[in-house]
Amino acid sequence: MPRPPGHGPGFEVRRQKIIDTAASLFARQGYAATSINDLGRAVGLAKGALYYYIGSKENLLIEIQSRVLGPLLARAKEIAALDEAPLLRLRLLSESLLTIIFRRLDHIWVYEHDYRSLGGDELATVLRQRSDFERLITGLLTEAVEEGSFRAVEPHLATLEFLNLHNHTYQWVRPDGSWDAAYLSGEYCSTLFRGFAASEGALPDVEALAADFKRARPELPLDPEELWEEAVSVAS
Repeated sequence: MPRPPGHGPGFEVRRQKIIDTAASLFARQGYAATSINDLGRAVGLAKGALYYYIGSKENLLIEIQSRVLGPLLARAKEIAALDEAPLLRLRLLSESLLTIIFRRLDHIWVYEHDYRSLGGDELATVLRQRSDFERLITGLLTEAVEEGSFRAVEPHLATLEFLNLHNHTYQWVRPDGSWDAAYLSGEYCSTLFRGFAASEGALPDVEALAADFKRARPELPLDPEELWEEAVSVAS
């Protein structure tokens, strides 16, 4: 059997393609029902060459989880740290989450259905990342209560409401449909914020704030898979 290419420029590209193909297969067939031979046929590699790229089938599952959780959690931390109103940060975080759901539907499906197939340290890492993401949402909801925008909602329950509304989107959304991530985020947040509101008058126009933010800060994209850049200062 010919030795697969080394860790040159093409290695990571090929490995990521294998991970994406595995996500598609796992989403259609299920993680347990998909064999290494199935994946090898899909990517045109013999078993030995395939293991060279992925290590093990379980490692593939870890990589699929990381493809979603890694950039999403990093972007959520950056959004939560912005010096902006908590409702705006919740709205930006919502759109960021929906953006990666639209882009990585197969990965999200596997993430939601098969992460419990992991064990030991790998499962503990995924569960810790999920908890970290949830804590960021809880923190922003709590800030919104403390500043008087939201009534005294129970933070954990409010976090579950936020997640339930967003996390099931992957089951029905069509990336080529008429609703994009920004539109759904606006609708979801309008529903949630009005339900959580201390009073109708306490709510700012969050959609206008989000539009202003995106227009003024193009170097801070909401897409979790893009880099945030330093703002370019213009000398007067």
